[in-house]
Amino acid sequence: MNSPRQSSQSLPIYVQIADLLTRDIVAGRLIDGERLPPERDMATELGVSVGTLRKALRDMTEKGLVERVQGSGNYIRAGGDTGTVYAMFRLELLAGGGLPRAQVLSVDLLDKPDDLPAFGTSNTGTRIRRLRSLNDTIMGVEEIWLDADAGLVSEATMSESLYATYRKDLGIWIQRAEDRVSLGPVPAWAPDAFPLPSGHTAGYIERLSWSDPPAPIEFSRTWFDPTRAVYVQRLK
Repeated sequence: MNSPRQSSQSLPIYVQIADLLTRDIVAGRLIDGERLPPERDMATELGVSVGTLRKALRDMTEKGLVERVQGSGNYIRAGGDTGTVYAMFRLELLAGGGLPRAQVLSVDLLDKPDDLPAFGTSNTGTRIRRLRSLNDTIMGVEEIWLDADAGLVSEATMSESLYATYRKDLGIWIQRAEDRVSLGPVPAWAPDAFPLPSGHTAGYIERLSWSDPPAPIEFSRTWFDPTRAVYVQRLK
């Protein structure tokens, strides 16, 4: 586990912790029936207060993912609700896992360029460019287009999970996504903080996302450093 950090666009720390643990359950790093370390030890390892950790564990208990046994401790229950806000994020560190983080680079309402696939019903969309990290490791850049008819997002209220932002600000729930994974050149707009230079071949993901059928409302493309992260898809 790695310590979450709070930023102006972060989800609350207890939500980040709950998501971090949930991702470990989904990935199989925490298994059903496993006893978690003592709360004080966990809080110290994560760099948070015991109260914040307990709030995260209560959230997971309500979802059926953790069972508190009086006098014994907290135990993983893998049959609960793993609908984490990061459930559709498929990049992980080479060693596994990592809490997704995002730094917004720009947010603009623009005409859709010709190189985008068909999505939504408007000729315009909100383009969001972000620098992506797993824990503190910068590993990708992404460009997201949300169809203007689906609603407009504001950078001021945008959280690190765009899907959570869509739910809160627009009442939109992304229910399905389709990814195409290949290789592609790093875009010219990638910031200097991204470890690969412009034009260098990187891992490349194109995604279409649906709220309600039949048409997708969002298109995104992500370039990632394959020496730092891998694309993972688990089937259950």
